[in-house]
Amino acid sequence: KDAFKHSGEVITGPITQTISHDGIRAVYEKLSPADQKVFKQAYCASYLPSRSIIEECYDSVSSGNEIRDVVMASRRFDKYPMGCIDNTRTWQVGAEVRKEGGTPDQRRAVPVHPVTAGVYCSMMMAQIDCLYDRGHVYSEIVNESVIESVDSLNPYMHARGVSYMVDNCSVTARLGSRKWAPRFDYILTEQAFPAISAAAPADEKLFASFLSHPVHDMLKTCSTLRPTVDISVV
Repeated sequence: KDAFKHSGEVITGPITQTISHDGIRAVYEKLSPADQKVFKQAYCASYLPSRSIIEECYDSVSSGNEIRDVVMASRRFDKYPMGCIDNTRTWQVGAEVRKEGGTPDQRRAVPVHPVTAGVYCSMMMAQIDCLYDRGHVYSEIVNESVIESVDSLNPYMHARGVSYMVDNCSVTARLGSRKWAPRFDYILTEQAFPAISAAAPADEKLFASFLSHPVHDMLKTCSTLRPTVDISVV
């Protein structure tokens, strides 16, 4: 249960709330100096592995391969339907955590684990950079990479779990979650986590780019336009 609280619960709870109200950089700024060092190392260890999968995903979509896969998969659904994705121990423990977690405010008050925060923020920034480098405008980038996550998807997962969030989306999104989640799992486990465990030196240039990234100003502007209340799942 502690492991789930340090990972899934932290992402859908306090990290989501902080990014929604104050932006991505605020997740780092709200940490203690000691935890900021851990965040920095986790961020730098995770950015390039995450970026490589995001670039592959983008190429799959832009080439038309992704939609072809969806069409072919839909033809197989009568014999091979999509299965439930929250029956594993992780998500069963998550259900217990949600049940015992108390009020929404109490659950959002769980301490932020700096490794979880660094890895999650690096993945979000990797997608932002991928889209910008491919010619997308910041209004689209902020909506697709940040707002849709913290003000739409994550609150559903926080309230009901990953299956409720994923399987209330489109067929394309449902298949994509099942296809790409294992790729992120594998590359982070094989590349990022060993680097974090070995205390590999942080890439100072990469992290300086994170701190000074223009997206932070974009999010600040967007935050002035958001409703004064958070999304509620009842």
